[in-house]
Amino acid sequence: MTSSSELQQRIERLKQSMMEKNIAGALLVQRADLFYFSGTGQNAHMFIPAEGEPALIVKKSLIRAGQESALDKIIPFQGWDDLARLIADTLPPGSKIGLELDVLPTKLYFRYQELLNGYSLIDISAIVRLIRSVKSAYEIDLIGEAAKMSRSLFEHAGEIIREGVTEIELAGRLEMQARLLGHQGAVRMRSFNQEIHYGHVMAGENASVASFFDGPTGGPGVNPSYPQGAGTRKIKRGEPILVDLVSIFGGYMIDQTRIFSIGEPALHLQEAYRQALQIKYDLIKAGRPGTTGGYLFKKAENTAARAGLANHFMGYTEKVHFVGHGVGIELDEMPIIGRGVEQKLEEGMVFALEPKFIFPGEGTVGIEDTFVVEKEGLRQLTLSDDRLHII
Repeated sequence: MTSSSELQQRIERLKQSMMEKNIAGALLVQRADLFYFSGTGQNAHMFIPAEGEPALIVKKSLIRAGQESALDKIIPFQGWDDLARLIADTLPPGSKIGLELDVLPTKLYFRYQELLNGYSLIDISAIVRLIRSVKSAYEIDLIGEAAKMSRSLFEHAGEIIREGVTEIELAGRLEMQARLLGHQGAVRMRSFNQEIHYGHVMAGENASVASFFDGPTGGPGVNPSYPQGAGTRKIKRGEPILVDLVSIFGGYMIDQTRIFSIGEPALHLQEAYRQALQIKYDLIKAGRPGTTGGYLFKKAENTAARAGLANHFMGYTEKVHFVGHGVGIELDEMPIIGRGVEQKLEEGMVFALEPKFIFPGEGTVGIEDTFVVEKEGLRQLTLSDDRLHII
């Protein structure tokens, strides 16, 4: 259970940001944001005035919200008019009210427009995401527990990978092990139409197949309805096996990738793996508070170019223009370590670095680890060693 003091620190940071921007209140409904500010993921609205006591207005389940949240004011949702009345009793007409417009369905936005006629509805999502990007010691501890789960999961991968096993069978066995370790099952993503189930487990040419997924790897999946991840192809000797999995503890994620191979892969793939490690080490050395995501990405691109691998870096014909992404309650949090990103790293930010090289018809090699930004630089949270795992 998230403590009252932890929730209050988060709420106070939001209130301070709202006051700086003359926003009188925030109305939050997205589940990840609700969990962050209330400690519960029940169906609710959270109303946070810039001045005054926050309220969690719960539709279902009120009982569980009371058990899970340390907030003082938890009340039942008894209708839209009551919600409007609560806000009207707190904020004067004409006030600015912040909504999560990056994720809020348009139909629901129109409902709020009608309900809160006389108020100015504005987007508060960037403020919320920036606050969430800086983790507390409590959050980093939870991510550390997820790292222990991840290490166990990857050790299990090395024990069960066999020639002739299909990708989907390997993925299924790893997913079962993750559940046995306490994985919640769902991997939250904020971006519209982005989704992922545990991660990507693919081998050889399948790991070079592009998809809709906003990442360097995609995979064929098992049908066009969910066109990413493991397929039905059998794993072969001497090809890179990509295991990219998200482990979750207490709602908090850690992202990790390791490459396995039954026997040694081709020499040029081994060299590309070494260059991925070099990029990781370069960015660890360069990453510190005040460094921009754009600077780190350019540094990664330069290393890939010097190695003659620019065409393969973070995709082939369809590249992504980032090498790292924030992780926390969602997989696609801030900061972004990407092209042209001017946001500076701050102490407490947690993100995954995933330098990868894609070779059409052959597969993917690379590595992914999760780091926290500290005063002295980046500290790795993932616990597995860096080696290319030859079985």
